[in-house]
Amino acid sequence: MGILLTEGDAAAGAGGISLISMLLMYAVVIGAMWFFLIRPQSKEKKRVAAMLTALEVGDCVLTTSGFYGIVIDIKDDMVIVEFGSNKNCRIPMEKSAISRVEKAGEN
Repeated sequence: MGILLTEGDAAAGAGGISLISMLLMYAVVIGAMWFFLIRPQSKEKKRVAAMLTALEVGDCVLTTSGFYGIVIDIKDDMVIVEFGSNKNCRIPMEKSAISRVEKAGEN
């Protein structure tokens, strides 16, 4: 009977080690997913939010559709952008449609 208890305890100990290693492996995979997927996405979201809050009249913007224009008016979530060399092409659009901003004083 003593032999049976010893073998059962050894099997339970080995099972406990594999359970700990499995949990550790899950923790490593979840940590890697956070580090490589979620963290860069949240950084990019913060960068875009900061870019849109710093948007000013006169800035040159690139829209998500690939058009360059000059911001002529800013409202809450809307901007009016002037496209082309003629001054008649003014289009209102959402701020989220802006992908890049170049400040007026920069080259």
